[in-house]
Amino acid sequence: MDSESTLVTADPVMTVGVVMVERISAALIVDHKLSGKLLSFPAGPAPEDPNEDDALVELPADAIVTEICSLILEAARGNEQSLSAIGIALPGLIRNGIVEEAPNLPQFKGAAVAELIAAELATHGITAPVAVMNDADAMAAGLASQHGRLDDFIRVWTLGTGIGYGIYPFTDGVWEGGHSVVSLDDKENFCGCGGRGHVEGIMGHRAMRLRFLDMEPEEVFEAANRREKPDPRCLEFKHLWHKALAAATATSIHFRGAGRFFVTGYNVRFLDIGLFKDYLHQMVKMSPIQNYTIEVVPDDQLIRVIGAAVAAEQAIGQ
Repeated sequence: MDSESTLVTADPVMTVGVVMVERISAALIVDHKLSGKLLSFPAGPAPEDPNEDDALVELPADAIVTEICSLILEAARGNEQSLSAIGIALPGLIRNGIVEEAPNLPQFKGAAVAELIAAELATHGITAPVAVMNDADAMAAGLASQHGRLDDFIRVWTLGTGIGYGIYPFTDGVWEGGHSVVSLDDKENFCGCGGRGHVEGIMGHRAMRLRFLDMEPEEVFEAANRREKPDPRCLEFKHLWHKALAAATATSIHFRGAGRFFVTGYNVRFLDIGLFKDYLHQMVKMSPIQNYTIEVVPDDQLIRVIGAAVAAEQAIGQ
């Protein structure tokens, strides 16, 4: 035997991650890290307020699928045969590659997204398996990867147009935590799905606009946080908003136990972490499940894209 040992290195794992929320973002991910550029459709800088980015709302589902495939082809150029998986993260209830419900993108309801994208990519020589997941689950996988917690169970709230609830590692189920019932008030009917008393009907950006037709959500929280003469209506809503998130989190803890929660999304800027933790402490009183942790992290589309790739890689490997 040769006295010099031979170093054997594993081939890099190449995947493409795609996220569609207000716009479509995609990138080649190599060993859980960005390779090249983060691509987007529409091209160009996103609006400062992502809730104003409605470029996809009016597009039919087949046109969006075409744009997703175009971004995948661009991201994978030169590595088409080396891809191990492609991960697509979308809003809505997704099972077996099919969007069963999508309140914020209704044109996708019933679309067999995994099949449609795989068929289109095959015509261009890409045969890597396609996995489709909820965008909040992609965020959870991305945070687990970036925080070195791929062996842990974590949960993520994403606060934006809707309210996303992601878990990692992926477990088969519905997991529409944003539609947790947190109120029995018959007037709480602002959720995009039409249901009453949902956390999204209180905290979602769209729902807040419907509730305060005369004020933007930013103005509501500014008025609530004034040191002198805060607006009573806005202050009452600020407390309701935090109670809603605490109630949904407490429900998750009572079902799955304590653990690590991340809170992110564009509207995490409204979160008073002290107030949230205080309400949560009032709701979770059993000492064995009080060892939860809450961490606020900035919203980052790249984390979602990496998460879509990581989740796809793991789904294909199961």
